[in-house]
Amino acid sequence: MLTMMMMLVASFVFAQSADKLYEEGKALYDAEKYTQAIAKLKPAAEKGHKKAQYFMGRCYDKGYGVTENDQVAFSWYMKAAKQGHAKSQYQVGKCYKDGEGVEKDKKTAFSWFQKAAAQDNGKAQLALGKAYMKGKGVAADQAKAKQWLKRAVTNEKDGEEILTELRQDKAAGDEDAKQILQIVGK
Repeated sequence: MLTMMMMLVASFVFAQSADKLYEEGKALYDAEKYTQAIAKLKPAAEKGHKKAQYFMGRCYDKGYGVTENDQVAFSWYMKAAKQGHAKSQYQVGKCYKDGEGVEKDKKTAFSWFQKAAAQDNGKAQLALGKAYMKGKGVAADQAKAKQWLKRAVTNEKDGEEILTELRQDKAAGDEDAKQILQIVGK
C-alpha cells in the first residue's frame, strides 16, 4: 500500500513538473523567445509531455532557437503523434507526404492524416480531401474528396483560416485551390 501511494505521489509530481515546464516554455515560445522556450520545453518533452514534444518538433521544423533539422523535427512529432496528439499526427503526415525528415510515403502520410482528421484537425481534413481528389496515397474518390474538403472549410477551429489560405492561393493562380473552392461552393 505504501509503495503504491509513493508511486502515485511520484507520478503526480512528475506530471506536475512536466506540465509546469511546458506552460513556461509555451509562454516563451508564444513570446518568440525560442532559445529560452527550448530550455523549458525540452525537459518536459523528454518526460513525455506530448504538447512539449510537438513544440520541440516545431522548433526544429522551423529553426526556432535551434538549427533547422527535419529528422529531429520528425522524431519529436512522432513521439507526440504516438500519444494521440492531433497536430503532431498531422505534422507526421506532412513529413511523410513531403519526404521531410523521413522517406516520402504517400500511403503512410494518408494514414496519419486520417488519425488527425478523426480528431477534428481541419488541416488534416483538408489533406485527406486533397489526397482523395488527386488519388495520392489512396484511390481517387471525388465524393470522399468533397466530404473531407467541406469538413475542412467548415471546421470550427481551422475552417476560416483554411478558407482564407485557399482564397489567397487561388488569387495567386493555384489551380488546386481554385478546384477545391469550386468543389466546396465557396
